[in-house]
Amino acid sequence: MKINLVTGQFKKKDAIDLISHLIHVKIQFHEKNIDKNDNEDDIKMREKRIIQLQKDLFEARKYIDQNTEREISLEVEIKL
Repeated sequence: MKINLVTGQFKKKDAIDLISHLIHVKIQFHEKNIDKNDNEDDIKMREKRIIQLQKDLFEARKYIDQNTEREISLEVEIKL
């Protein structure tokens, strides 16, 4: 099963806002589970994932800002 979450052309600001919100939701998910979990290995894995998501968001913003196009094409799909 596939869910097309985001598909289309977006102004740069809108693309950055959308990507930022999606990544922040995933970060919040990991943060919430760190609070509930006592397993040290799981906590470390989630902390690493949060750091990677923050880096990915930084790189996405940088890429979009440097892109000369007026609009950015986004496709976000969830596969089950």
